[in-house]
Amino acid sequence: MTFQSPLWLLALLAVAALVALYVVLQLRRKAYAARFTNVALLGSLVPKRPGWRRHAAFAVVALGMVALVVSLAVPSTEVRVPRERATVIMAVDVSLSMQATDIEPSRFEAMQVAAKQFVDVLPARINLGLVSFAGTATTLVTPTTDRGQVRSAIDNLDLAESTAIGEAVFTSLNAIENYQSALNANEEELAPARIVLLSDGYNTVGRDDTQAIDAAVDAGIPVSTIAFGTDYGTLDLDGERVPVPVDRATLEQIADETGGSYSEAASAAELEQVYEDLGSQIGYTTEPRDVSYWFVRGGVLLALVGFVLSLLWTNRLV
Repeated sequence: MTFQSPLWLLALLAVAALVALYVVLQLRRKAYAARFTNVALLGSLVPKRPGWRRHAAFAVVALGMVALVVSLAVPSTEVRVPRERATVIMAVDVSLSMQATDIEPSRFEAMQVAAKQFVDVLPARINLGLVSFAGTATTLVTPTTDRGQVRSAIDNLDLAESTAIGEAVFTSLNAIENYQSALNANEEELAPARIVLLSDGYNTVGRDDTQAIDAAVDAGIPVSTIAFGTDYGTLDLDGERVPVPVDRATLEQIADETGGSYSEAASAAELEQVYEDLGSQIGYTTEPRDVSYWFVRGGVLLALVGFVLSLLWTNRLV
């Protein structure tokens, strides 16, 4: 919890001083009574006091005052709300190494299932685009809120040779830039954007990873990467078993240097969880919400209860 006007909390010192004064007065009364030598006569002259109930009533009123003082500091708490605007490009690796079956039923099929779940996780108002990459990178779906269009494109992905991770980032950046230029032509501030890139292999063609990192940093667009697969994946090419391990180092570097997040998924279930977590991070944000009214209501209620108890038990307000 945070406070928009924390200086008002200094008023709690006044409440503390009031409580201290109350304690001092009670101690003085006890000291005065102790000096009365004839205890039996004192009991006949002074009516029976409510004892602890009088103190309890004052304590309730004091708590109410504390709550009211806290409300003056305008307390707020963070709440999770869907983003009103954002652009996300999902770049998926469709190189031949995605045929590896170290992840059942295959890397490629598991990726398709998880990618569609990512589509479902994102709030409806976020614009989502799809880029596929192998030897080249292609924008299959420009950013849109039409989730059916993205799901259909995922279902129709085809595998191809080579892996162009750098080109995937450049193509994703271009898709975001073109979309935002058209959408925000009359707006001073661009909507936030992010690239989510999934790959299982090494960059083999196209522009270098470092060039892609520099371009993403210059554009101010984070690239979140997912290393999908295991170190023991193999691919059958013309009867020969070819190892296809994951290049974790490169993918982690891209995420770290562009301000994105890096994740590893060695199974279909892990990939689904990673996509769900990313959807939550990208699709929602936290905003402060004023909760001072909670303290106003609580303070007023406590004060009323304290006053009522005091009247019932002592025939006085305090």
